[in-house]
Amino acid sequence: MLSYQHLYHAGNLADVQKHAALAWVLDYLTRKEKPLSYIETHAGRGVYDLAADEAVKTGEAAAGIALAERLFPPDHPYRQRLEETRAAYGPQAYPGSPLIAALGSRETDTIHLAELHPQEFAHLKAVAKDWGAHVHQKDGFELALALTPPTPRRGLMLIDPSYEVKADYEAIPRHMANIHRKWNVGHLILWYPILKGGAHGPMLKALETAFPDALRHEVRFPPVREGHRMEGSGLFVVNPPYGLAEELARLSARFEELR
Repeated sequence: MLSYQHLYHAGNLADVQKHAALAWVLDYLTRKEKPLSYIETHAGRGVYDLAADEAVKTGEAAAGIALAERLFPPDHPYRQRLEETRAAYGPQAYPGSPLIAALGSRETDTIHLAELHPQEFAHLKAVAKDWGAHVHQKDGFELALALTPPTPRRGLMLIDPSYEVKADYEAIPRHMANIHRKWNVGHLILWYPILKGGAHGPMLKALETAFPDALRHEVRFPPVREGHRMEGSGLFVVNPPYGLAEELARLSARFEELR
């Protein structure tokens, strides 16, 4: 399905969880001089204008990053990426995960971004030309399997589908098992929404069976408007980097301050 556009949801609390964790992981991995690969399966447009009608209409950024940013100290990698994005793209700009990756990487690192939606891909290609990233208008899971194991072999993959298609929940454990089989040293970060009805439950059971040593992190928050089904956000991390569990515990404490 090619109807999803993240501009309506950019900067929401799910983004805060996902992007804060991603920025921290990249900061940790780039402390070593060894180059790394970053692969993203559902990249979106890369940069979002929170003053756009679509973003204002939903109110998700106003209930998200507008409230949560103050909880991160100035030296936190996520806070730094926010400030760098505004300096480069304007005061209302918000970084998608591709830009967080680009800002948090080095010239020796390799970035691959997949986005199938024509409009989102056009936006992404236009901005990513300055990042040195490889941008692919291709199904993200097909690209992930084609690229793994990547060169450099050290690195991480962000798997962030829209979950508009219910079949995603059933297919993701199989996709992650296939990717891990080819790239057993890669850090795999899966984001998933926590919706009323618990559609993510069977998927997580399958993932935890396949990856018993993985790290799972969830945060809860109230729906931002009547009829909105999202009531939380989750991350499932295969091969979690050292220290990530402690960082996610700090992130949970920040979310508690928003309650």
